[in-house]
Amino acid sequence: MPASRTARVGIYLVLLVLGVLTAAAGALVQSGWFPGGLLLALAGAVGLFCGGAKLCRTRMGAAAPGAGWVVTAFLLTSPRAEGDFVFGAGAGSYVFLLGGVLAAVMCATIALPAPPVPGHKYR
Repeated sequence: MPASRTARVGIYLVLLVLGVLTAAAGALVQSGWFPGGLLLALAGAVGLFCGGAKLCRTRMGAAAPGAGWVVTAFLLTSPRAEGDFVFGAGAGSYVFLLGGVLAAVMCATIALPAPPVPGHKYR
């Protein structure tokens, strides 16, 4: 993880945008190719959350894309002015929403391993 504060903030913003894109893509794929699309959408979200945590070695690395994913997914559940929905009515949509939220929370709260400590060179 970069040491400078601006680099860390930049990485968190990129992860946030990736969370938004993953939620939007997952919302379209999960019902289009059911049940494979649902598994693919959830696997992409879990990969992003866990990958962000491992990349940054902080819980914020999983929380940033998780926040983008959750906000986007719940904004997509609201009906549009024409009366259309992005999510269809069905069990798959609820599994996608609940599974994504649970994955974001789990990846953001799992204890990360301590960074490696360099050994003493005279051992």
